[in-house]
Amino acid sequence: MLRAGEARHVTVAPERVAAGAGTHTALDARLVFLLPVAFGLLSAWFMPRGPVTTAHALWSLGLSMLVGLALGYLSGQRHALLLGPLAYLLAFELARLPVRGPTVDLPTGGVYGFIALATGRLFPALLTLVPLVAGATLGLAQAARTGRAAPGAVGAPGAIVAAAVTVGLAALAVVVARPASTAAIVGPDGGDVPGSVAELSRVVIGGHEQVLLIRGRDTTNPVLLYLAGGPGGTDLGAMRRDTSLEQDFVVVTWEQRGAGKSYAALDPLDTFTVEQFVADATELAQHLRARFGVEKVYLVGQSWGSTLGALVVQRRPDLFHAFVGVGQMVSQSATDRASWEDAVAWADANGHERLAAQLRRNGAPPYENVLAYAPLVASEHDWNAYPGFDGSNEMPGILLVPEYTFMDRMNAFRGFLDSAAALYPQLRDVDFRRDVTRLEVPYVMVMGEHETRGRTEPAAEWFAGLAAPSKRAVVFEGAGHRANFDQPGRFAALMREVRELFH
Repeated sequence: MLRAGEARHVTVAPERVAAGAGTHTALDARLVFLLPVAFGLLSAWFMPRGPVTTAHALWSLGLSMLVGLALGYLSGQRHALLLGPLAYLLAFELARLPVRGPTVDLPTGGVYGFIALATGRLFPALLTLVPLVAGATLGLAQAARTGRAAPGAVGAPGAIVAAAVTVGLAALAVVVARPASTAAIVGPDGGDVPGSVAELSRVVIGGHEQVLLIRGRDTTNPVLLYLAGGPGGTDLGAMRRDTSLEQDFVVVTWEQRGAGKSYAALDPLDTFTVEQFVADATELAQHLRARFGVEKVYLVGQSWGSTLGALVVQRRPDLFHAFVGVGQMVSQSATDRASWEDAVAWADANGHERLAAQLRRNGAPPYENVLAYAPLVASEHDWNAYPGFDGSNEMPGILLVPEYTFMDRMNAFRGFLDSAAALYPQLRDVDFRRDVTRLEVPYVMVMGEHETRGRTEPAAEWFAGLAAPSKRAVVFEGAGHRANFDQPGRFAALMREVRELFH
């Protein structure tokens, strides 16, 4: 008992002091957790589909690490390692709820569902959540060293792992930062060919920045505009596998809006329409005429590109010398129905009970969900197998060229899924046998010997009734749907004939 005027000396255990120093106030802790919430909201505002460009990826890595460091250090609490990323994720997902597409929708099963999950969620998580946790761990370790958090808030093993992860993320940043490039066209002496062109360029088409690969040995040669398949397909790598066309044409490979290197231009989806693609292709043709000083260009479309090409030349025949459709699409609905029938018959005949059951469970196309096409599309090279098929002419093999950045390769898959989901349903009612009965430009149809019945039969019927100044059907023996890539030398020779006949 103390008497008046007496004082008692109280000794407080050191560990109590340290613990108290790391506690702060409840209000402080709550305020600190606003950091990941704000970061999640800002990320959803600027990058609703996650990191898309190289700059996005590098910003995500760096800012996530900084937010994590601040969170760990200022909170001084171990549960920040869990609650911080959860707060970010919740804020991000809620803020981007209006965004649609397979890569941002709820995950589904199947091969395409896994690709959507991996490219749309898991890889973005590597660029945000992983550095966020690593940064928070390092920040908490620093807080413990300075007395802001309790000693041992992060053990030595945890800090070492976080440091190692940070080094790994830095290495990833180096890989991501590698720019795209295309090789110069060189002569026998190894020097650049005078008057040649080899460039990756960006142009604004339809109000959206889109990418072109332009290559040619002589800029005074005719211009050839190539439209890739899909929708959402990218063929820069496929076009680079053989340079024969570049000898006789200035070859322009268009990364269409929402595809590959132009994936960032996907949104808004309300303008992602067939009509807009026709307008974009028309605008691009006019741009090429002005740039290279030509009156007309040659148009080549493969698969979906042949659909788009026919609609474009129907609208503006004055822009084109001729149109070449490879793997010509005529009626998407008829093709899908026949392909489904052939796939079911093959699965039954060859004992693939699981595939047959899945196809029957889905029913005959069309489907509301584009991922329902996965069993049909993914098995095409099984039920329509042919000798000499070269898978390196398709994704992912064609992505291994320097024209793509690391993010472009991710976007090749994202673009294929998200573009198809938005555009494919719009093609259900397109049937050239009814809608495109006449073309005002010379037309050449190129089909592979091993093309599917679902494509060859509608194409043959359409071709028979098509009125055009000149029309020619060519079959490439031994080739499939991508005949121009299965036999690039023969296709280049055909295009030389087209050039000589129609100029």
